[in-house]
Amino acid sequence: MRRSLGISEPEAPRLEVTRMRRRHLRGVMAIERQVYPRPWSPNLFLSEMSESRNRVYLVARMDREVVGYGGMICYGEESHVTNIAVDPLRQRQKIASRVLHDLIVEAVGMGAEAISLEVRVTNWGAQRLYGRFGFHPVGVRKNYYQEIGEDALIMWLDGVHEPAFRRRLAELVDELPEGIRPEGA
Repeated sequence: MRRSLGISEPEAPRLEVTRMRRRHLRGVMAIERQVYPRPWSPNLFLSEMSESRNRVYLVARMDREVVGYGGMICYGEESHVTNIAVDPLRQRQKIASRVLHDLIVEAVGMGAEAISLEVRVTNWGAQRLYGRFGFHPVGVRKNYYQEIGEDALIMWLDGVHEPAFRRRLAELVDELPEGIRPEGA
């Protein structure tokens, strides 16, 4: 039996994580409206993106479609993750893991020694994700998410320059599926 030339398995889409730009806002806002009861405005994203010396906003794209994003503020030796979101149809595909990885790499490059974030106390999936990266709970902000009347768990990650953390980060990248893993990792 002869094999037909030119017929092969379709290549799995590859995740590309890049700096957020104005042109990505339509896709970002579509996700933002689906996952947050009080979404940020496009102007707030534009304002954050314009502060490029101490803020990083990334988008995750597959086939040029925005499927996730994340942001971070870096001030001195501390960074704070402001948001991470993934299109509900693309959740559980390790996209958030990749975005968080890339935000951490950016934070370390900007001189961060520690990284913090808040997460809803009932968002156990996100808490598990953050825990895999080494974030640990350090407190609670009462009624932080006022629109839904929910507290926030404050999580903290120390020692991002330690060899043990670098090994952990490398192991987490190795666990990412092909197509999600950063190029060259």
